[in-house]
Amino acid sequence: MCQKTYICIDLKSFYASVECVERGLDPLTTNLVVADPERTEKTICLAVSPSMKRAGVPGRCRVFEIPPNIKYIMAPPRMQLYIDYSAEIYGIYLKYIAKEDIHPYSIDEVFMDITDYLSMYRLTAEELCRKMILDVLETTGITAAAGIGTNLYLAKIALDITAKHVELSSGFRKGTAIPIGTLDEESYQKTLWDHKPLTDFWRIGPGTARRLERVGIHTMKEITEADETMLYHLFGVDAELLIDHAWGRESTTMADIKNYKSKDTSISSGQVLSCDYSFEDGKLIVEEMADLLCLELVDKGLVTSSITLHVGYSPRSGRKSAHGTTAMTLTTSSARAIISCALNLYEQIVDQYTPIHRVNLSFNHVMDELYQQYDLFTDPAALEREHQLQKVMLDIKEKYGKNAILKGMNLQKNATTMERNQQIGGHKSGTN
Repeated sequence: MCQKTYICIDLKSFYASVECVERGLDPLTTNLVVADPERTEKTICLAVSPSMKRAGVPGRCRVFEIPPNIKYIMAPPRMQLYIDYSAEIYGIYLKYIAKEDIHPYSIDEVFMDITDYLSMYRLTAEELCRKMILDVLETTGITAAAGIGTNLYLAKIALDITAKHVELSSGFRKGTAIPIGTLDEESYQKTLWDHKPLTDFWRIGPGTARRLERVGIHTMKEITEADETMLYHLFGVDAELLIDHAWGRESTTMADIKNYKSKDTSISSGQVLSCDYSFEDGKLIVEEMADLLCLELVDKGLVTSSITLHVGYSPRSGRKSAHGTTAMTLTTSSARAIISCALNLYEQIVDQYTPIHRVNLSFNHVMDELYQQYDLFTDPAALEREHQLQKVMLDIKEKYGKNAILKGMNLQKNATTMERNQQIGGHKSGTN
């Protein structure tokens, strides 16, 4: 079996770089943050430009945390614009690599299996990386970094840790200072086994790091030397992946990713409210979210039989979030049935006297509408009439915009649907 070669390419400070390019500015020398100026100084910056990172400003800081001596441009987020840039860059990758060998990991990061392309192009992995990254730069003005590894995990670590040692500079445009890291199992063990902190490694968050620290483990090498029974006791089946990664091993291939099919599916919606909401206003938010998710079901030809609701209280309350799941007596996309079920669940699990700040709603066990089921108290004809009405609403929204047709609840004072219909991922979608 031949040794695989994977690469992971990350678009550097993507949102901020797009905003710089759109203004005719150099992302490498311009101080710019992407954040909504209409929100408070506590709002999180979605991205900061590379020059601000060099000045010590972290990528996901809050606006008030930016040192006052740093002058910068604040750019409101434009999510649709970033999606358009990402699609264009994906098209550039397709000039070199077939889609079957590319896995988009996020809007600004991709994995590629380039094993069979190196001999075809007669290039090394680093040369092919450099060629694609420079093409992205020349076409869009966006800078990127890359990691090369003998498995997917090592490619990611080569990007996240090794490539970071190559600082973005003016030499990038000449192809002489592109941040590219390369790892195999041997070099990983030699150079990164003693690397700290552990949270620099993919899939090791602060919680995992704290649990490891409590048993005296601070490095990847110490994980390989630890008693495996103890690790399985701490992390269950996740210990297997932790141990493999400590050795620099990863069995998942690109083919595994492409062939993966989830055993269960769901759709969900969530929002952090602009201020604390009362119990009644929170109920309105749940009703709006359930209604929109029902339209999504109809649009995709799906039905659901179970709902999960998670409601986070105001941080000032100090109370633990409310959480609950309920099964319905029918499998449906009916807004009338699903909203009623969601509101009943809300009233059962949410405290009436504690302000609400966050709401997440999920429809579970989503399946094709061919599996729609009724209970003894359901009128199939009424459900069909509602279904046709939902389809008409979707057609109108498709033709004239999401806010072209609204319900009375969407016009109430504390409703959020009209505003959210103009957003992508909770942020402004405008391209202007």
